Amino acid sequence: MRLKMLVILALFLLVAASPVFAQGSSTGISDNGLRFVGAAIGMAIASGLCGLGQGKAVSSAAEAVARNPAARAGIQTLLVLGLAFIESLAIFTLLIIFVK
Repeated sequence: MRLKMLVILALFLLVAASPVFAQGSSTGISDNGLRFVGAAIGMAIASGLCGLGQGKAVSSAAEAVARNPAARAGIQTLLVLGLAFIESLAIFTLLIIFVK
């Protein structure tokens, strides 16, 4: 029953979207403009998720140091390494956007 509903939904979406594909290119928005909008949305998602990841990493590191202050040096080293990897994801996203 679930598969049947998915097939019906997919067919409905294809039929509903068919007039969109028949439009000409005189919609006022160029493909170049849409590319920049997509790149901005992609960078916003990447930056937001990197921020969440960095917050979680710092929170976990602070909790680990609070539980075991003697292991501070090892935790701090791994924290800085992890934050560098997380930040590199945002930088790679920015690089991909500039290349496109």
